[in-house]
Amino acid sequence: MRSALLQSAWSRYQRFTAALTLFSGVPAFLLRLYLAPVLIQAGWNKYIGFEETVRWLGDPDWGLGLPAPGLLAVLAIGAELLGGLLLLAGLATRLVCLPLIATMLVAIFSVHWPNGWLAIADTSSWLADGTLLHDERVLAAREKLAAAKAILQQYGDYDWLTSSGSLVILNNGIEFAATYLVMLLSLLFTGGGRYLSGDYWLKRQLCRAADNSAP
Repeated sequence: MRSALLQSAWSRYQRFTAALTLFSGVPAFLLRLYLAPVLIQAGWNKYIGFEETVRWLGDPDWGLGLPAPGLLAVLAIGAELLGGLLLLAGLATRLVCLPLIATMLVAIFSVHWPNGWLAIADTSSWLADGTLLHDERVLAAREKLAAAKAILQQYGDYDWLTSSGSLVILNNGIEFAATYLVMLLSLLFTGGGRYLSGDYWLKRQLCRAADNSAP
């Protein structure tokens, strides 16, 4: 009796997982749908502020101090703007991920690494309070944020200032760039996804054309 119940449960589980394979392209599609507007916006911001972007990439004092900042700006804009559009369509997904992964690695190690993990200075986070990581920079933000709130409450229209959201201190850590990097690595291995990407339908057309032309 017990064996029959286990066999029945296993059979139902197998049917369930088999049904899920029909939707195997959905995770990649959702990753692309999430990443595309973020990347397109980042590339567009660099494009409309091209001169400032070049100065930031090349200036050794307040920027990154990288060589050939003009070329790097063009490459970054192309990777993010064009790459985001291609990701949205699911075209050349794996190839598009390569320069975007490189862009995220540069952002992580050149821009965000000295600031630790957190993007926002959350002093209660396990990634700052010593539970998993200890970040003095983040913990010091508690006193600064409290002082800023006190000043604004006394001298400003605090309700209006916080009507769009709570005041926070930007820590600018690697959190967002690392998250995007993981998502891009996933797409590098999975591709654009079944049914819901241009890559899938292009491959079907090419395979069909190859079969028709075979002797």
